[in-house]
Amino acid sequence: MTESHEPGNAHSARAQPAARKRSRTVAICAFVLITVAGLVLAVSCGDSSGGGDEHGAQRADGSSRPHSSPTPRKIWNREPDSLAAVGDSITRGFDACSLLADCTEVSWATGTAPGVDSLARRLLGDPEGTSWNYAASGAVMADLPGQMRRAAARKPDLVTVMSGANDACRSTTGRMTPVADFRTDFRAGLRALRGDAPEAQVYVSSVPNLKRLWQEGRKSPIGQRVWGLGICQSMLKDPQSMAAADRERRQEVQDRVVAYNTVLKQECAKDLRCRYDNGAVFDYRFTEAELSNWDWFHPSKKGQRSLAELAYEEITARRPTERG
Repeated sequence: MTESHEPGNAHSARAQPAARKRSRTVAICAFVLITVAGLVLAVSCGDSSGGGDEHGAQRADGSSRPHSSPTPRKIWNREPDSLAAVGDSITRGFDACSLLADCTEVSWATGTAPGVDSLARRLLGDPEGTSWNYAASGAVMADLPGQMRRAAARKPDLVTVMSGANDACRSTTGRMTPVADFRTDFRAGLRALRGDAPEAQVYVSSVPNLKRLWQEGRKSPIGQRVWGLGICQSMLKDPQSMAAADRERRQEVQDRVVAYNTVLKQECAKDLRCRYDNGAVFDYRFTEAELSNWDWFHPSKKGQRSLAELAYEEITARRPTERG
């Protein structure tokens, strides 16, 4: 029985070295495969990252991948030395001092009256000789290119634009300036300025909230009678009526003003030296004391001062104010 086990023991003795050899061979092969797989994986990962030079991935030397050209930054000097104003009757101080008359000395932009403390006084100290007012009562956006050319001839550091209210203030809503035309006219105005004054900064005020002015001014019996003479009938006609047709008419004007302001924001954003007020004037809630005692619609001297404060804050801010 003992000898019968010897052949088996001899076979086992011979088999063990062979098994160990096979194990070493398998281990070596596995090591090689793992190493090769690792190299393949490394190469594959390198390819997927784009190979820094071709696709801009982080390079092995730590340098950053190339990027597309950054968006040009706005250029803005918060301390201009000269100023030209363009726009409509608001910038002319219309009905702020007397009935149906301009009063530029109280203009929010270029006025000299201490009580208003205009933008020009705040920025320049003495506005004489360094500020000019080319706004015109009754002007619409189509008049902007001509006003801009006159302003550009002065080579001002800053041009203020407050225009668009008269494009919405028409005899009927059907006569309001179409939004596409408004955009074309504003673009033409900027081009006209850039033709002769390429480095002038432009500050663009939003169109005032005409519906808010109606809400405030309709409280005055005198204002209602004056409005009946034909002021901004698209908004102010039948000021006490709450009929559906009148509410719809006022909302149509409101929507048009909002669309105008969207145009101003979009087009101004394309110009490196243009800053839009982001709705500061539109959002401002004018009080009764800030409206003209003559027509209850245009800004009074106090209202002009408020406009000057808004503009000064926006122009001297490090960055444009963000509003909802």
